[in-house]
Amino acid sequence: MSGYDEPLKELKKRREFALAMGKPEMLERMKNEGLLNARERLDYILDKDTFVEVGQLALGAREEHRHRTPADGKVGGFGKIDGRMVGIVSNDFATMGASSALNNLKKMKYVKDQGSKRGFPLLFVGSSSGSRMPDRMGAPGRLIIAQDQAEYRRLRQSPWGVAQLGSCYGSSTWYACMADYVVMRKGATMAVASSRVTSLAINQPVTDEDLGGWRMHTRTSGLVDEAFDTDEECLDALKQFLSYMPSHSNETPPITKVPKGSDDPVEGIMDIVPGDRKKVYNMKHVIEVLADKGSVFETKPSWGKSVITALGRLNGQVVGFLGSNPLHKGGAADPDGCAKATGFLVLCDSFNIPIVMLVDVPGFLIGVEGERKAAPGKIINWMNAISLTTVPKLTVVLRKSYGQAYINMGGNKNSDVFAMWPTADVGFMDPETGVNVVFGIRKEDDPEEFERCVAQLAEDAAPWEVAVMFEAQDIIDPRETRKFLINMLEVQQLRMTNGVGEHLMSTWPTSIV
Repeated sequence: MSGYDEPLKELKKRREFALAMGKPEMLERMKNEGLLNARERLDYILDKDTFVEVGQLALGAREEHRHRTPADGKVGGFGKIDGRMVGIVSNDFATMGASSALNNLKKMKYVKDQGSKRGFPLLFVGSSSGSRMPDRMGAPGRLIIAQDQAEYRRLRQSPWGVAQLGSCYGSSTWYACMADYVVMRKGATMAVASSRVTSLAINQPVTDEDLGGWRMHTRTSGLVDEAFDTDEECLDALKQFLSYMPSHSNETPPITKVPKGSDDPVEGIMDIVPGDRKKVYNMKHVIEVLADKGSVFETKPSWGKSVITALGRLNGQVVGFLGSNPLHKGGAADPDGCAKATGFLVLCDSFNIPIVMLVDVPGFLIGVEGERKAAPGKIINWMNAISLTTVPKLTVVLRKSYGQAYINMGGNKNSDVFAMWPTADVGFMDPETGVNVVFGIRKEDDPEEFERCVAQLAEDAAPWEVAVMFEAQDIIDPRETRKFLINMLEVQQLRMTNGVGEHLMSTWPTSIV
């Protein structure tokens, strides 16, 4: 061992320094509050004994920071989740707020590059105070940023997931906005800059919650999919999301066994959907009946609620369910709902997930507020996305499908398979509204003539003529819907490319809001 003793002793010392992480008092406070530290998060989410760390001995670039920057505040490397390789970076907020700096950004770049080049998902978890200010001040500080032209370029070669578990500013916010799925612990904050910096900049007080709390991001901005009470629940959600994803864009998602009893609930589907088109119901319950038992994983459930998006399985195969939801705004898609649908189409197409559209839509929610929120632009973004989607698209119209929304929800040539229930009603607008617009007749002026015209328009909107002209592949008994979708999903497999689509939207923005 001559000649090795001192170097090995030094290596042991440096490793122990890195493993100890940042300020002991901050780590103790996190423990007392029931929060996981950076390394405990890795232990929790990764398969046991699979983590391979890189950059463990990295320190801050500035000499005066090296004694207090173990692993430079970001623990990064590779491990396995359910036996599949992932790349992961866990921020150690106890080390200078896990601030982004020259050396730890090199580490993040390495992990990110390997995921993209070698084909495995990437996870970013924890919290960050933003840029490390001493590294960034003045002209020299500006020169160290933007050295990696691809740092914020997302080509969707592999899925990304983010868990925001504390104060998240700067790069931790940027990575969340680039991710495919984002969760947040309740009490965490996500924003461009802290409330203190923001208050100084705008010269008015602002709270962390108002600036970027979980309620705002899950209900208003739509940047976060869902919020949970604990770190563990957030990490569990990331694992569940990855279970629906392929490791990379050139393969299909994993196929699982079909749980027993998956075919049973469909017999009661007509109890969920009222025959009267004016009565509301929750489309999620329809999806849960059609999908394999226990497989439905909703995304952004609290945002754009007139549209529902969920991952699920049909006969063991992952599909993306896109449905209008009459329980909210009658199912009329508002600007947030349009953006939600667009983002979901991009996600599914990027990762070879067939799309099932369940339609009961009266049109788009129009009005002054919608126009102010750029409704026309968001409608056409959705239209563009569905036109560019190359994975199989299967559409079933349950009740109504009116106006431009008929096209956006898979009508005409925007589906590979188009089917209707006998209760389907397809037209430019609701028959009662149509009578007023087309014939200028109001119910209160001539009730008898009004009802006669409504009946005529309703007859014209019935599904039978659509089937006669073979503009629909079939009209199906509602109880046949699950079997029909499973059969047609098999027909529509992309056999020539082993299930891989063309990915025409791989460069679309990840935050389509």
